[in-house]
Amino acid sequence: METKVKNEAVDTSHSKQFVVFKLDKEEYGLDIQRVLEIVEPSVITRVPRAPKFVKGVINLRGEIIPVMGLRERFGLPPIEDTEETRIIIFKVNESSIGAIVDAVAEVIHLSPDEIEGLSNFSSDNSLDFIYGVGKIDARIVTLLNLDKLVNYAKREG
Repeated sequence: METKVKNEAVDTSHSKQFVVFKLDKEEYGLDIQRVLEIVEPSVITRVPRAPKFVKGVINLRGEIIPVMGLRERFGLPPIEDTEETRIIIFKVNESSIGAIVDAVAEVIHLSPDEIEGLSNFSSDNSLDFIYGVGKIDARIVTLLNLDKLVNYAKREG
């Protein structure tokens, strides 16, 4: 998979890197330090009585990893997997968790002044798993807080 890096001329000493992925027409970002790897979808074994957004588990080199569908998690209609569909494996506490996304776009650098906190937009608790938004050129990338996303998913399940 080819990964593009933007803002290469920017001073990155105080910036953070984010893996940008797509769901529907929106772009989201995950802190790259939490991302373990990005894999193509494989056989997902369904877990009985799991919440609808939990797709099941995968066996990744001997490690059993739960996988959630972010489309379902965010209330988007399901779609068939495409050539661009990926599972992003990330770490929360000591656990590896997978998230199915429509496509992985790129890796970006965001400096602190390019990140807007969500408190400026809403105090809605359902948005608790959103860390903020990143502003790059004319684009907006919604930055997710993985700890709160997983904890929110557990509460909703």
